[in-house]
Amino acid sequence: MPALAIGDNPAILEPPAETQQELVQLEAGLDAELPPKLLDRNLLVATWNVRAFGDMADSWERGAKDSPKRNLSDALAIAEILSRFDVIAVQEARANLRALRHVLKALGPEWGLILTDVNPPPAGNGERLAFVFDTRRVRPSGLAAELVMPDELLDDGKVADGALREQFVRTPYAVSFISGDQTFILVTLHVKFGSDAGERTGELTAIAEWMADWAKRTAEDYNQNLICLGDFNIDERKDANFKALTSTGLQPPDDLQGLTRTIFDDPGAEHYYDQIAWFTEKGRAQLTLGYEGKGHAGRFEWTKHLLEEMDNQEKSWHISDHYPLWVEFRT
Repeated sequence: MPALAIGDNPAILEPPAETQQELVQLEAGLDAELPPKLLDRNLLVATWNVRAFGDMADSWERGAKDSPKRNLSDALAIAEILSRFDVIAVQEARANLRALRHVLKALGPEWGLILTDVNPPPAGNGERLAFVFDTRRVRPSGLAAELVMPDELLDDGKVADGALREQFVRTPYAVSFISGDQTFILVTLHVKFGSDAGERTGELTAIAEWMADWAKRTAEDYNQNLICLGDFNIDERKDANFKALTSTGLQPPDDLQGLTRTIFDDPGAEHYYDQIAWFTEKGRAQLTLGYEGKGHAGRFEWTKHLLEEMDNQEKSWHISDHYPLWVEFRT
């Protein structure tokens, strides 16, 4: 199916009364749980794995037998959530951009998109990595690059022989942005899930080593902010994969510990799939963006305000199986 041009479906801007009421409830939840955007004062960075973010139905009502499940009402809800952040790393965008383009239409002309080409299946699952951003608040500052491992990092013994086979299954994507006078680089990734957790360790070790090498060079040359975010598919904070991610100094903020990441997680049995992390050691591209600690990072549990009548499996195909994770920086 050809990609839908952003202006091809004005119906997304004309929701029926039932959808409007649903959005009012969602907006109230967002107002209560997320910090507001404050001009020249803060920057809201988020990451969200939007499940199978590809095709969608051109309908407003949700039918049990619809395929795909995601429809116009869902696209507006996704757009409303995204609109509360300044720049969002989105995982699981697909070759078919239909749903993503509807969401951009709903967000409006002030919003921009940068994304990769498709990571081929089966290993890459036909996915893209994307950044959606509010051009009134941030703008690209020049860099856009897919990350590959240089031979010297593969040959130094820190990444196990053959751990990556050739390269990353879904190549991490780095884009630089500027907000006010602050430049920052976001690196997003979606680590392969595989048949067991041990298959992820090689990729996580490799990205940690790559980020450490880049952070050292960045600190020496520019001292730019370097932030890694995305779906790392880490099961537990104490497991080998979390240790691999943090082995070279990357650290997520404390407020993101102990939070459910997916709609299927139970409190006390949380996965650590999604992360936002940066270096805190001297000489490693430390943040010049201000992070004030407690109360300035979290996740938005959209399930409390949306599709409450559905079971979680149904919800996951309409919106996502993940919650968006966010951090607020002071500019």
